[in-house]
Amino acid sequence: MAEGKAVTVRNRQRKLFTNNPSSNWHGYRSKVRNHVLFVLPASFDTVVMEPGKRKENLDELDTFRRGKEYYANVGKAWKRGYLLYGPPGMDKSTTVTAMANHMDYDIYDLELTTVKTNSDLKRLLIETMSKSIILIEDIDCSLELTGKRKQMSKKDEEESEKKKLRKKKDESSRVTLSGLLNFNDGLWSASTGERLVVFTTNHIEKLDPALIRRGRMDKHIEMSYCSFEAFKVPAKNYLAISMHWTF
Repeated sequence: MAEGKAVTVRNRQRKLFTNNPSSNWHGYRSKVRNHVLFVLPASFDTVVMEPGKRKENLDELDTFRRGKEYYANVGKAWKRGYLLYGPPGMDKSTTVTAMANHMDYDIYDLELTTVKTNSDLKRLLIETMSKSIILIEDIDCSLELTGKRKQMSKKDEEESEKKKLRKKKDESSRVTLSGLLNFNDGLWSASTGERLVVFTTNHIEKLDPALIRRGRMDKHIEMSYCSFEAFKVPAKNYLAISMHWTF
Protein backbone atom coordinates (compact mmCIF):
# COMPACT_ATOMS: atom_id res chain seq x y z
CA MET A 1 0.00 0.00 0.00
CA ALA A 2 2.74 2.45 0.99
CA GLU A 3 4.74 1.58 -2.11
CA GLY A 4 1.70 2.18 -4.31
CA LYS A 5 1.17 5.61 -2.77
CA ALA A 6 4.82 6.46 -3.35
CA VAL A 7 4.54 5.52 -7.03
CA THR A 8 1.40 7.65 -7.37
CA VAL A 9 3.19 10.65 -5.86
CA ARG A 10 6.17 10.23 -8.17
CA ASN A 11 3.99 9.96 -11.28
CA ARG A 12 1.61 12.81 -10.51
CA GLN A 13 1.78 16.03 -12.51
CA ARG A 14 3.20 18.68 -10.25
CA LYS A 15 1.86 22.23 -10.38
CA LEU A 16 2.98 25.83 -9.98
CA PHE A 17 0.32 27.94 -8.24
CA THR A 18 -0.15 31.67 -7.90
CA ASN A 19 -2.83 33.46 -5.89
CA ASN A 20 -5.45 35.73 -7.44
CA PRO A 21 -6.15 39.14 -5.83
CA SER A 22 -8.15 38.42 -2.69
CA SER A 23 -10.59 41.21 -3.62
CA ASN A 24 -11.82 38.91 -6.44
CA TRP A 25 -12.35 35.78 -4.33
CA HIS A 26 -16.00 36.38 -3.53
CA GLY A 27 -17.58 36.49 -6.96
CA TYR A 28 -19.41 33.74 -8.84
CA ARG A 29 -17.05 30.86 -9.75
CA SER A 30 -14.12 32.83 -8.37
CA LYS A 31 -10.84 31.08 -7.68
CA VAL A 32 -8.35 31.70 -4.91
CA ARG A 33 -5.52 30.43 -7.11
CA ASN A 34 -4.62 29.60 -10.68
CA HIS A 35 -1.99 27.08 -11.70
CA VAL A 36 0.06 25.74 -14.58
CA LEU A 37 1.89 22.45 -14.90
CA PHE A 38 5.31 22.60 -13.27
CA VAL A 39 7.79 21.45 -15.92
CA LEU A 40 10.94 23.48 -15.21
CA PRO A 41 13.92 21.08 -15.45
CA ALA A 42 16.36 22.75 -13.04
CA SER A 43 18.24 20.49 -10.64
CA PHE A 44 21.06 20.87 -8.15
CA ASP A 45 23.37 19.77 -10.96
CA THR A 46 22.52 23.00 -12.81
CA VAL A 47 22.56 25.40 -9.83
CA VAL A 48 25.76 27.43 -9.51
CA MET A 49 26.79 26.45 -5.99
CA GLU A 50 29.87 25.28 -4.11
CA PRO A 51 30.09 21.44 -4.20
CA GLY A 52 30.17 21.21 -0.40
CA LYS A 53 27.16 23.50 -0.01
CA ARG A 54 25.26 21.53 -2.69
CA LYS A 55 25.80 18.23 -0.86
CA GLU A 56 24.89 19.78 2.49
CA ASN A 57 21.59 21.13 1.15
CA LEU A 58 20.68 17.85 -0.58
CA ASP A 59 21.41 15.88 2.58
CA GLU A 60 19.27 18.22 4.67
CA LEU A 61 16.35 18.01 2.23
CA ASP A 62 16.52 14.22 2.29
CA THR A 63 16.60 14.26 6.10
CA PHE A 64 13.55 16.53 6.16
CA ARG A 65 11.65 14.21 3.80
CA ARG A 66 12.22 11.32 6.21
CA GLY A 67 11.42 13.42 9.28
CA LYS A 68 7.74 12.79 9.91
CA GLU A 69 8.38 10.72 13.05
CA TYR A 70 11.03 13.14 14.33
CA TYR A 71 8.74 16.19 14.06
CA ALA A 72 5.94 14.26 15.77
CA ASN A 73 8.24 13.23 18.61
CA VAL A 74 9.40 16.80 19.28
CA GLY A 75 5.89 18.23 18.93
CA LYS A 76 6.54 20.50 15.97
CA ALA A 77 4.82 21.01 12.63
CA TRP A 78 6.48 19.06 9.82
CA LYS A 79 7.84 22.08 8.00
CA ARG A 80 11.14 23.87 7.43
CA GLY A 81 12.00 27.45 6.55
CA TYR A 82 14.66 28.55 4.06
CA LEU A 83 16.02 32.03 3.44
CA LEU A 84 17.92 32.49 0.17
CA TYR A 85 19.76 35.80 0.03
CA GLY A 86 22.35 37.51 -2.11
CA PRO A 87 22.78 39.86 -5.09
CA PRO A 88 20.37 39.68 -8.05
CA GLY A 89 20.98 36.95 -10.62
CA MET A 90 22.58 34.49 -8.21
CA ASP A 91 20.30 31.49 -8.98
CA LYS A 92 17.94 31.97 -6.03
CA SER A 93 14.82 31.16 -8.08
CA THR A 94 16.64 28.31 -9.83
CA THR A 95 17.56 26.88 -6.45
CA VAL A 96 13.90 26.87 -5.39
CA THR A 97 13.01 25.04 -8.61
CA ALA A 98 15.80 22.52 -7.94
CA MET A 99 14.46 21.98 -4.42
CA ALA A 100 10.95 21.32 -5.76
CA ASN A 101 12.22 18.89 -8.39
CA HIS A 102 14.40 17.03 -5.89
CA MET A 103 11.52 16.69 -3.41
CA ASP A 104 8.73 16.16 -6.01
CA TYR A 105 6.83 19.09 -4.50
CA ASP A 106 4.38 21.61 -5.93
CA ILE A 107 5.25 25.32 -5.64
CA TYR A 108 2.84 27.93 -4.29
CA ASP A 109 4.23 31.28 -5.44
CA LEU A 110 2.67 33.73 -2.97
CA GLU A 111 2.18 37.31 -4.16
CA LEU A 112 1.69 39.25 -0.93
CA THR A 113 0.76 42.55 -2.56
CA THR A 114 -2.53 41.09 -3.83
CA VAL A 115 -3.56 39.75 -0.40
CA LYS A 116 -5.77 42.28 1.36
CA THR A 117 -5.86 41.08 4.98
CA ASN A 118 -4.24 38.70 7.44
CA SER A 119 -7.41 36.59 7.28
CA ASP A 120 -7.01 36.23 3.52
CA LEU A 121 -3.41 35.19 4.08
CA LYS A 122 -4.57 32.57 6.55
CA ARG A 123 -7.07 31.24 4.00
CA LEU A 124 -4.27 30.79 1.47
CA LEU A 125 -2.32 28.82 4.06
CA ILE A 126 -5.27 26.56 4.86
CA GLU A 127 -5.81 25.79 1.18
CA THR A 128 -2.17 24.83 0.61
CA MET A 129 -1.57 21.11 0.23
CA SER A 130 1.22 19.10 1.80
CA LYS A 131 4.35 18.13 -0.18
CA SER A 132 4.74 21.69 -1.34
CA ILE A 133 6.95 24.76 -1.23
CA ILE A 134 5.41 28.09 -0.24
CA LEU A 135 7.55 30.71 -1.96
CA ILE A 136 7.70 34.46 -1.31
CA GLU A 137 10.21 36.02 -3.69
CA ASP A 138 11.88 39.37 -3.03
CA ILE A 139 10.27 39.60 0.37
CA ASP A 140 12.18 42.84 1.00
CA CYS A 141 9.93 44.42 -1.67
CA SER A 142 6.71 42.89 -0.36
CA LEU A 143 4.68 45.35 1.70
CA GLU A 144 6.06 47.28 4.67
CA LEU A 145 7.80 44.33 6.28
CA THR A 146 11.35 45.60 6.23
CA GLY A 147 13.48 47.25 8.85
CA LYS A 148 13.37 46.93 12.61
CA ARG A 149 10.09 47.63 14.33
CA LYS A 150 10.09 51.03 15.98
CA GLN A 151 9.16 51.58 19.58
CA MET A 152 6.28 54.04 19.62
CA SER A 153 4.62 55.88 22.45
CA LYS A 154 0.92 55.39 23.05
CA LYS A 155 0.19 58.75 21.45
CA ASP A 156 2.25 57.84 18.38
CA GLU A 157 0.44 54.52 18.11
CA GLU A 158 -2.96 56.23 18.27
CA GLU A 159 -1.94 58.71 15.58
CA SER A 160 -0.63 55.89 13.43
CA GLU A 161 -3.93 54.01 13.77
CA LYS A 162 -5.89 57.12 12.81
CA LYS A 163 -3.82 57.46 9.63
CA LYS A 164 -4.50 53.86 8.76
CA LEU A 165 -8.23 54.28 9.25
CA ARG A 166 -8.25 57.24 6.89
CA LYS A 167 -7.01 55.08 4.06
CA LYS A 168 -9.54 53.57 1.71
CA LYS A 169 -10.41 50.01 2.56
CA ASP A 170 -9.44 48.69 -0.83
CA GLU A 171 -6.41 50.88 -1.38
CA SER A 172 -3.74 48.23 -0.88
CA SER A 173 -2.76 45.13 1.00
CA ARG A 174 -3.07 45.36 4.78
CA VAL A 175 -1.10 42.22 5.59
CA THR A 176 1.04 43.00 8.64
CA LEU A 177 4.35 41.68 9.89
CA SER A 178 2.48 39.99 12.74
CA GLY A 179 0.16 38.32 10.24
CA LEU A 180 3.08 37.02 8.22
CA LEU A 181 4.82 35.72 11.35
CA ASN A 182 1.67 33.85 12.36
CA PHE A 183 1.33 32.56 8.81
CA ASN A 184 4.83 31.12 9.05
CA ASP A 185 4.79 29.49 12.47
CA GLY A 186 1.49 30.23 14.23
CA LEU A 187 -1.15 27.66 15.15
CA TRP A 188 -2.56 27.49 11.62
CA SER A 189 0.87 26.76 10.13
CA ALA A 190 0.47 23.16 11.30
CA SER A 191 -2.70 22.62 9.24
CA THR A 192 -0.80 20.45 6.75
CA GLY A 193 2.49 18.58 6.93
CA GLU A 194 5.64 18.13 4.87
CA ARG A 195 6.00 21.68 3.64
CA LEU A 196 8.89 24.04 2.96
CA VAL A 197 8.58 27.82 3.33
CA VAL A 198 11.11 29.75 1.24
CA PHE A 199 11.83 33.49 1.28
CA THR A 200 14.22 35.11 -1.19
CA THR A 201 15.75 38.56 -0.87
CA ASN A 202 18.45 40.72 -2.40
CA HIS A 203 18.78 42.76 0.81
CA ILE A 204 18.81 40.65 3.95
CA GLU A 205 19.84 43.68 6.00
CA LYS A 206 16.44 45.31 5.35
CA LEU A 207 14.41 42.49 6.89
CA ASP A 208 13.03 42.54 10.39
CA PRO A 209 15.08 40.11 12.53
CA ALA A 210 11.87 38.55 13.86
CA LEU A 211 10.96 37.45 10.35
CA ILE A 212 14.16 35.55 9.62
CA ARG A 213 15.34 34.33 13.00
CA ARG A 214 16.42 30.71 13.38
CA GLY A 215 13.33 28.64 14.09
CA ARG A 216 11.32 30.52 11.47
CA MET A 217 13.89 30.44 8.72
CA ASP A 218 15.81 27.34 9.82
CA LYS A 219 18.35 27.49 7.02
CA HIS A 220 20.00 30.66 5.67
CA ILE A 221 21.70 30.10 2.30
CA GLU A 222 23.86 32.86 0.90
CA MET A 223 23.77 32.94 -2.91
CA SER A 224 26.77 35.04 -3.84
CA TYR A 225 29.30 35.36 -6.64
CA CYS A 226 30.70 31.96 -7.54
CA SER A 227 34.17 30.66 -6.82
CA PHE A 228 36.24 28.81 -9.39
CA GLU A 229 34.83 25.45 -8.25
CA ALA A 230 31.26 26.71 -8.65
CA PHE A 231 32.14 28.24 -12.03
CA LYS A 232 32.73 24.73 -13.40
CA VAL A 233 28.97 24.12 -13.29
CA PRO A 234 27.92 26.78 -15.89
CA ALA A 235 31.08 26.02 -17.89
CA LYS A 236 29.90 22.43 -18.23
CA ASN A 237 26.21 23.19 -18.74
CA TYR A 238 26.51 26.12 -21.16
CA LEU A 239 29.80 25.44 -22.94
CA ALA A 240 30.15 21.66 -22.53
CA ILE A 241 33.57 22.19 -20.96
CA SER A 242 34.23 19.53 -18.34
CA MET A 243 37.96 19.06 -18.91
CA HIS A 244 40.38 21.97 -19.16
CA TRP A 245 44.00 22.47 -18.18
CA THR A 246 42.99 25.13 -15.64
CA PHE A 247 40.62 22.68 -13.91
